[in-house]
Amino acid sequence: MSLKKESRTDAQFHLAALRGDVDKLKRILDTGKVHVDSRDRDGTTPLILAAATGHIDCAKELLEQGADPAARRITGTTALFFAAQGGFLDVAQILLESGAEIDSPSIDGGTPLFVACQCGHLDIVKEFLKRGANANSCMKDKATPLFIASQNGHFEIVQLLLKSGAWCDAARTDGASALWIASQMGYDHIVKLLCRHGAKIDQIRNVHTYDGATPLFKASHKGHSAVVAELLKYKPNLGLLPNGESALHGAALFGNLGCVKLLVGAGSNVMQKNQSGLTPYQLAVSNRKKQVMSYLHNMDMAEIVQKEIT
Repeated sequence: MSLKKESRTDAQFHLAALRGDVDKLKRILDTGKVHVDSRDRDGTTPLILAAATGHIDCAKELLEQGADPAARRITGTTALFFAAQGGFLDVAQILLESGAEIDSPSIDGGTPLFVACQCGHLDIVKEFLKRGANANSCMKDKATPLFIASQNGHFEIVQLLLKSGAWCDAARTDGASALWIASQMGYDHIVKLLCRHGAKIDQIRNVHTYDGATPLFKASHKGHSAVVAELLKYKPNLGLLPNGESALHGAALFGNLGCVKLLVGAGSNVMQKNQSGLTPYQLAVSNRKKQVMSYLHNMDMAEIVQKEIT
């Protein structure tokens, strides 16, 4: 996009839209010295500025005078994208009524719905879905609205997206799913919801490029015991993962005693060795996690005694 240098009048026009000064905006337009879709060096139009700052009167005036609701910045973002990001439902509605494309993506694939889900604007998400926004649109890295809502802990939005047909197991290019990211972040209420909708319990992040971990492993090594307890209801893999570790190894390494107890109680093998030949107890020892050391030592002894008896 080739953009000419802004004139002083153009700059004043943009500033009026940014500040919500509709009277000045009208006066400048009436001079005939500016185009209604005058762009700055980033491709930003006055309508985009009015939408981004929630100035409904300026947005209405610009649209009435012919502003293009589909105009994009050099990043590909539109006025609707910024209205969604800011949580300005009234502005979003008039833009849509004026012909704004609801699923218009930025150059990285982000749609207005995606950014509304990211920022937690439930009313805008409802409006977009009601108007037919694609619940399974995705970024270039394949992150979906469901993924970003799960990552940011927006339970009601996750719930709404699932009801609207969002794919529960859609994963980013690195293999991380909504359940995977919610488990890592510790959002047990979202984990519970995703599991009830049949989310793949042992989704693995790409082992060749990343850590090859499952949701249970991430929750265990982060110390999210409520998430671990929820995931254990669905019989996840307690053995060694493609990364050469078990969830119990992950919990022991970081001294997460609550998670260690839950995993042992669910049947994790306390004598299992990781890819480096270490048991969870040995990992706890090498990292000076005293509470876990003490607990696992007792478990190790009980395991050895049991084997001797049988």
